Order: sequence, then structure tokens, then C-alpha cells
Amino acid sequence: MNSSIADFVECRPHKRNLEEISDTSDSSKKLKSSWRSIKNENLDLSYMSSFLNRTEARDAFICLENEVEYFTGDLAKVRVFGKWHDLPRQQAAYGDRGLTYKFSGCTVPAISWVPTLLKLKTRIEDITGYQYNFCLVNRYRSGNDSMGEHRDDEAELDPKTPIASVSLGEPRDFIFRHQDSRSKNSVRKIAPVKMVLENGSLLLMNWPTNVYWFHSLPVRKKILGVRINLTFRRIIPK
Repeated sequence: MNSSIADFVECRPHKRNLEEISDTSDSSKKLKSSWRSIKNENLDLSYMSSFLNRTEARDAFICLENEVEYFTGDLAKVRVFGKWHDLPRQQAAYGDRGLTYKFSGCTVPAISWVPTLLKLKTRIEDITGYQYNFCLVNRYRSGNDSMGEHRDDEAELDPKTPIASVSLGEPRDFIFRHQDSRSKNSVRKIAPVKMVLENGSLLLMNWPTNVYWFHSLPVRKKILGVRINLTFRRIIPK
């Protein structure tokens, strides 16, 4: 059965009824048919701008601001070219018991799911048919926070399960660059794929996108608002 996004009101200061979406509702069927496909050489993306309506997105954002505990200390650092730096954003990880995720020289332990992430995970699973057991949360405090160019190609990720990215809050630019065309001196000239990840949207990065394409969320200094990004993944348990 599909999760009720109306449950988000549990953490809001002013409760009110929100639309509930079930497997058999017209709303659910409409969601499943509202994908936009974006393709290029070995790039396969599925984008849904209306995964959450405006009210649902606002309530999910408020709940996550109350529920998520972001990393501090060494877990709030990233290794780049052999040196440790403070992350240019806030980060947290949630998932099934005992899971860890290794990237950029860090081993990140999963905290037990919080209610809002579980509800969103269930909604994604109902719509896509894929199962997820881990979520990396990134909070961008303003346009000065960013995500460097990288691929999510770690060995522990299930390549058959697309990474599902939910965006809440301030829209931000998102850029894909092919591995053979990342610099001015590259022999191949493959144009980058640029898109804006909107509030309440869902992006699926299907195989083999992360094998061939790097992605980033660049600095945009004119942006003042907060963006929360949730990337749901399936980690192969050891």
C-alpha cells in the first residue's frame, strides 16, 4: 500500500489534512505516467517534476528540518587529492541496520530511518518498483554550498537499482559531464547535460549513467535559500 504523505503533518506546528495517495487512486496512476526521459550517449535519466505537490514538498521539508541529524567532526569532512576538507554542505545518512557506505575516503554508517524518509522511500518504491535500503541526505544552506563533480559508482551499490534523487526547497542547477569530455583539452566533444532540479521533483539515474557520466551541483552565489536533497540507494549487504 502506498504511504500517506498526509502523515507529514505529525511534525508540523499547525496540523491540517493533506491529500492521501493510494495505489488505486487516479493521482498515483498520473504520477506513474508523468516521467520525462532524458537520454544521451550512455546517459539514461527519468525525471518527474511533480513527485510531490507544493504542499507535500513544503511539509516534507519542514519535517526533515526537525528530524535529520547531520554529521559533525570527521564525518563532516571529505578527502580530495589526498587532503581532508570540510564538506561544502551538511550531510547525514539513514538506512537499514548495519549498512555503511564508502565514498571519498569516508566510511559512512547509516542511522535508523526517521519517519519522513521512510514515507518518501515507500512512495518511491510504489512508483518505481525498486527497493531501497539507504539514503544520503545533503543540505545546501545557500548557493555557496555545492557538490563537486563525481560518479556514484561504488562497488557496494546495486547497479541494477537506479539512484533516486528527491529535491526539496530551493531549485538548483545539476550538471552531467561525460567522462571523455570533462576538460577543454578532451579529444571528444560531448556537450554537458544541464537541468534544474525543482522543489518536489524525483530524478532516477538509471544504469549505465554512473559508469560514464560525472555529475555535480555547482555554486550559485545568488541563491539564498536552503535545498535538501535525498538520494535513495540500494546497497548490497555484505
